[in-house]
Amino acid sequence: LLEYIREMLAGADTIAAEPAPLLKAGLWWPGEAAPTLSDIQAGWLAGAPVTSIIFYRALLQSGNTEPIAQLIEALRKAGVNALPIFISSLKDAVSQETVRNLFSDAQPSVVINMTGFAVSSPDGQRQPTVLEEGGAVVLQVVLAANSEEAWLASDQGLTSRDLAMNVALPEVDGRVLARAIAFKNAETFDDATQANIVRHVAEPGRVSFVAQLAANWCRLRAASISDRRVALVLANYPNRDGRLGNGVGLDTPAGTVEVLNAMGKQGYEVGELPADGNALIDELMAGPTNAATDGREIRETLSLNQYKAFFDELPVENQNQIVERWGAPENDPFFLSDQTAFALPLMRKGNCVVGIQPARGYNIDPTETYHSPDLVPPHGYLAFYCYLRRSFDAHAIAHMGKHGNMEWLPGKALSLSETCFPEIVFGPTPHLYPFIVNDPGEGTQAKRRSSAVIIDHLTPPLTRAESYGPLKQLEALVDEYYEAAGVDPRRLDYLHREILNLMRDTGLDEDAGIAKGDQDSVALEKLDAYLCELKEMQIRDGLHIFGLSPADRLRTDLAVALARVPRGTGEEGDQSLQRALANDLELAFDPLDCAMEKPWEGARPDVLQAVSEENWRSVGDTVERIELLAAALVDGSAQCRNEWSQTQAVLDNVLSSILPAIDACGPGEIDGFLQGLRDLCDKHDVLL
Repeated sequence: LLEYIREMLAGADTIAAEPAPLLKAGLWWPGEAAPTLSDIQAGWLAGAPVTSIIFYRALLQSGNTEPIAQLIEALRKAGVNALPIFISSLKDAVSQETVRNLFSDAQPSVVINMTGFAVSSPDGQRQPTVLEEGGAVVLQVVLAANSEEAWLASDQGLTSRDLAMNVALPEVDGRVLARAIAFKNAETFDDATQANIVRHVAEPGRVSFVAQLAANWCRLRAASISDRRVALVLANYPNRDGRLGNGVGLDTPAGTVEVLNAMGKQGYEVGELPADGNALIDELMAGPTNAATDGREIRETLSLNQYKAFFDELPVENQNQIVERWGAPENDPFFLSDQTAFALPLMRKGNCVVGIQPARGYNIDPTETYHSPDLVPPHGYLAFYCYLRRSFDAHAIAHMGKHGNMEWLPGKALSLSETCFPEIVFGPTPHLYPFIVNDPGEGTQAKRRSSAVIIDHLTPPLTRAESYGPLKQLEALVDEYYEAAGVDPRRLDYLHREILNLMRDTGLDEDAGIAKGDQDSVALEKLDAYLCELKEMQIRDGLHIFGLSPADRLRTDLAVALARVPRGTGEEGDQSLQRALANDLELAFDPLDCAMEKPWEGARPDVLQAVSEENWRSVGDTVERIELLAAALVDGSAQCRNEWSQTQAVLDNVLSSILPAIDACGPGEIDGFLQGLRDLCDKHDVLL
């Protein structure tokens, strides 16, 4: 526009083209006014993969496109063709169709997204976006609101505003945070306007990292499945052989075998697989572990020369920190002087390796240092990941289950720099991370600090704690005591002594909150209440196996546990199954909020009497019978009566929603893992 006005006022013979409205969405290229797809493709590398860059139209309007131009060039140096597209918003219909049409003509393997916010609602069902319709992984890149100096000095990395707008909300759409690649700079002063010109200035190292991360995701997708090299890493906390492959709520060894079997069926070269999780652990323990190398079979090593070549490339600051804390590489406990190499806790399975994540240090308290924000890793730790990234040349690495220790290494909380240890260790490597679904806090830490694709897995099956052993014996004695109080008072002293002795022997007096000065009646009431509440507690029944849904009784117990509390609106089919039963049976009490130890003085319907032959004395006994009836209704061994309208509404929801969701978890986890490896791109439209 300014050029047009200048030439018009000057009376130039040739006047620039008249101003034209800027499209809501379209292609952009450095130095080109309105490039077509053919114009951009003419300069592409022949046969190279495509990565699309999605950015706001406002950047084009303000001329703030220097970071995008640098990213285009960095992608080219990494062997990737860039497809830059500006949009108004991912919610804008014109922008969506523009992206969809361009992607149909030039399908990207990776999308680098620079827009903020989310299409989906955090408290609603996820809405797939146009960016991942073709199966591309979507990397989230931030143009930071703070200066580069503030970013370098910050342990957090980004401002609260950037965290909310450009990290947390995009994660609702499934974005994988890469890095901040540009920071605001106000050093340019414009004499004409007498104002500072604030614009984003790219940080070359961060731009290069994002380009290489995109290139590696492209490489993963382009590789034939039979040629892909994948590493599966199991945690080990604390660092004892008895804790190999531990994961919170997860039978990690068994789940790893399930993953390897699924990969084998998909066409991966996985070699001869162990029969089960126990066999996998036996194989791993035959080699080096964090506990020992002596007398173990040394399968994989990294030579000292290879390690030093890797180490010398690290920032000098980090080299000094490692040497100061751990000494020379030759002093590492896993360095084999006779082989001049590091012994690695890894074993090959075809084109895959399975390994044990190294400890964060030696001769330290693992429970106190596992999450330490300032403990730098030793040489053996770096050698492990150097091998995976360089010698083995992994297309992708998966950390199996919550949680490893790599995401807790020193460095920024997010938007890492080149001196942050998670980046030093892991580099721009495609990363998958099966993680328990009920801990989004620590899952977020792993996701943000290592650019991980999180694959949520189910919690362990839930069930009622019930009573067993001394608890069952105490419960029977308490029941007998209350019965004797009404019909045979002579036995009270004997029963009282038995109860107190057993209670003290098991330490339950303290657990039940019984004080030394409590009267017998008060102590028994406290004990009775404690036993009732303990019996009805929800506990884990074993561990979840990644890729397998709970079956039989575990399936029923989990469904009953999920239906116990109100969901969604809390009405009709979303209300509590146990409350619905209590209402339909006209019991006039709330089974989720009651005094378990109180005597039951309400109705005793035949249907509840039939579910148990145990003594029915207290409110807690009534709750137990409701639980048993709920389980029978869910597993089909009992039928819902016509007059139980509230129960039928909840049961319909259990049968149509909760149980199918439980059944889908196991297959969904495997599909999510394979999709994360880009295997199922044509079958799914959502990246977990």
